[in-house]
Amino acid sequence: MTAFVVTGTDTGIGKTIFSAALTGALNAHYWKPVQAGLDDGADRDHVARLAGVPAEHVLPEVYRLSTPCSPHRAAELDGVVIDLADLALPPQRPLVVEGAGGALVPVTRSTTYADVFAWWNLPTIVVARTALGTINHSLLTLEALRSRGIPVHGVAFVGEANEDSEATICAMGDVRRLGRLPILQRLDQQSLAIAFAKGFSIASFTD
Repeated sequence: MTAFVVTGTDTGIGKTIFSAALTGALNAHYWKPVQAGLDDGADRDHVARLAGVPAEHVLPEVYRLSTPCSPHRAAELDGVVIDLADLALPPQRPLVVEGAGGALVPVTRSTTYADVFAWWNLPTIVVARTALGTINHSLLTLEALRSRGIPVHGVAFVGEANEDSEATICAMGDVRRLGRLPILQRLDQQSLAIAFAKGFSIASFTD
């Protein structure tokens, strides 16, 4: 049964939008175990609006933290202790699991998301922007994942086409190029589904 982790090279690069699109395309369940920052709504709210899956497919977070910062610090500010045992994978499949920010963002003072990904041992998709700086950030992310033995499924790009950067990352990183989501002027369930279908092959996530 299909299950993926979605991580990013940075924060604010479109990881949640990609996760919503993948969730919809696979008619999967979506889970973001730790939400840090609620001012603009939780990421699960955006996925519920954009993915087009039944409401029960959007699973509740384990931790909902108020401050938009690294989860380890957001938890401290809220007076919450994150227990890693609570982050065991739910049984639902297909499943899309979204991390927070990049792979080395701390979940606690001693554990990064990459450490948790290694525990989960699911194929991991790296979402990378196409703008300046992406080669460095993407290759560093791939190294961080592989150094922990995390299976990397591929890279999904978000942004305007940048053929050289995208090809360079996938060649030097020895990783599958899954496709690209453009920046959508109108972002809703229909426009996102159309963009995902144009930019990605569903076979890349089911083979």
